[in-house]
Amino acid sequence: MDISLLIDGEARGATGGATFERRDPVTGAVATRAPAARKEDAVAAVAAAARAFPSWSQTGPAARRALLGKAADAMEARAADFMRVMMEETGATAGWSGFNVHLAAGMLREAAAMTTQVAGEVIPANKPGTLAMAVRQPRGVCLGIAPWNAPVILGTRAVAMALACGNTVVLKASEMCPATHRLIGEVFADAGFPRGAVNVVTNAPDDAAEVVAALIAHPAVRHVNFTGSTRIGKVIARLAAEELKPVLLELGGKAPLVVLDDADIDAAVNAAIFGAFMHQGQICMSTERIIVDKSIADVFVEKFAARAAALPAGDPRGQVVIGSLVSREAAEKMDALIADAVAKGAKVVAGGTRDRTIVAATVLDNVTREMRVYGEESFGPVKPVIRVDGEEEAVRVANDTEYGLSSAVFSRDIRRALKVAERIQSGICHINGPTVADEPQMPFGGVKASGYGRFGGHAAIAEFTDLRWVTIEDPGQHYPF
Repeated sequence: MDISLLIDGEARGATGGATFERRDPVTGAVATRAPAARKEDAVAAVAAAARAFPSWSQTGPAARRALLGKAADAMEARAADFMRVMMEETGATAGWSGFNVHLAAGMLREAAAMTTQVAGEVIPANKPGTLAMAVRQPRGVCLGIAPWNAPVILGTRAVAMALACGNTVVLKASEMCPATHRLIGEVFADAGFPRGAVNVVTNAPDDAAEVVAALIAHPAVRHVNFTGSTRIGKVIARLAAEELKPVLLELGGKAPLVVLDDADIDAAVNAAIFGAFMHQGQICMSTERIIVDKSIADVFVEKFAARAAALPAGDPRGQVVIGSLVSREAAEKMDALIADAVAKGAKVVAGGTRDRTIVAATVLDNVTREMRVYGEESFGPVKPVIRVDGEEEAVRVANDTEYGLSSAVFSRDIRRALKVAERIQSGICHINGPTVADEPQMPFGGVKASGYGRFGGHAAIAEFTDLRWVTIEDPGQHYPF
């Protein structure tokens, strides 16, 4: 599939005509041939967004709401295209691809609803005869940098609320799924968004640093959001800091699912299976550490391992739960994590096998702190079970990580679970539910090395607007001199 850049409403190639290829991780066949944008193309995309900003920022909320609603309809109408391209570029299953389209369309509808919620307030002023207001206004051009793992959801999230708030956008596509992210641009074009309001840039992996630096440094870019690894997030934050530009970062995770001694074990197993193995564990919220009280650990592990071992794995075009990892390198990392854990005393109780880029759902029991899989984000279907002695140790282990995105606590005693949840250092915590969950209206983001800022609902309005103090005063007021 050959694609193009989307700049100022036009499909165009990269400067010099350079392209790059993205290959299907399962078959090795060319999935996409995309423009290899350079600095000049990045500048052109921002310039187009800057030209569109004055008009779009003055477009009324009803008109913005209508266009975002049309974009949601257009996305659903292109569901088959999104699913096909996602499978080819990332190895995703049909279920995950379809869910991406469903949730992303919901995000567009939520953004549409928020156009009338960009509100300020009147603040009492000490100065007589003065009306003082806090007013939210769009920032300008917003840059969204989206990853490959949930490409429709996260690519849409990178731009939807920015547009709802009156900003124009540039979406920097992932090198791993350029066609999927380009389709998002087509959805906005199909919906009738004005020229330049939405621009999409693709680049070859070797050119990523140059393109990202040029986009962030451009004076017209007033806000940056990035979803991806903590390592790259630090680079983005540093580049933006040098330009004094605000950043919204949603980064890596090592989500704990804590199973206390009074938990409903079957419910905890259900949540752990879903949270650990949805999309092969390639989700920032994926259950990465299953922390189980030792008094119930034997029963939990037996049931969890049996469920994991029964999950069908194979080519994502088939009827499987476990599809392909995004690359051979990602699959080989699973081998290394398993070998390291086993060498240090862990036991493989389910899975442990690999066919090309397809890794079976794997459970490692008796994992300890010395093992890589204890602290390193696997981003795959290899999951550690850590046995603990009581609630205090469970909380300590849950917080024994640099990350802090999602978490979960299982207990029949809700007051107890709430107290444990309060002590877990994460931006998200679910009681008696899985670590993997997302709804468009919820404040989504993490703490510690999982980033800062929040996507979703009213919280996102603060990210994508500037808050200004505006007064209307008595022109005849008295001055001291």
